[in-house]
Amino acid sequence: MTAIERLWEDFQLPIRDALHRADGRSYDINLDSDAPSGFRVLAPFDLDEMLDRDPSWATSVDGLVAADLGSKGLLWGGEGSYGSEGFIARLTVDRALTWAILFTESNPFDRIQLSGNTATFGSTSGVEITVDIDDPGTSAYGGTTNCRRCPAPWPPPRPPLRLLFEHAPDACSAAARCRGGPMRRP
Repeated sequence: MTAIERLWEDFQLPIRDALHRADGRSYDINLDSDAPSGFRVLAPFDLDEMLDRDPSWATSVDGLVAADLGSKGLLWGGEGSYGSEGFIARLTVDRALTWAILFTESNPFDRIQLSGNTATFGSTSGVEITVDIDDPGTSAYGGTTNCRRCPAPWPPPRPPLRLLFEHAPDACSAAARCRGGPMRRP
């Protein structure tokens, strides 16, 4: 059992802006209204190491909204122990964790809009997070979008997981004039 699965048994998540997968992979994230999903996935980190330093650095979560996925499980959103925290998660049919994301400054999530494999979670402060429910670390818009200034895909494919990073200038067909980054959502 992974560290995140042990925490989830008590409905807890680490107090850190992060995406956690049940298989033990964890990634730092940050809210970013310019990103297609509303957040950016940053570097991976070792959750076991973090919890070894301070095992009490966790917040209890409580659901405010759910979307039933039938045989595919459940989407769940809600709040943490502190008023500014919000979380979103996907659970299996048996309510085991598939993935979870905690935002320390989003406020609680109280709305879910589902369209196919894309879910948009809305918080009480107006933050909107859009994810591919099968792979929340990639853009919910087909894995890539285009750069704001050129036709280069953003982010460029990075097997096995295409994280939401700015693309390198040499990956851009308009490198001399492009500053990179995702197109803004309409």
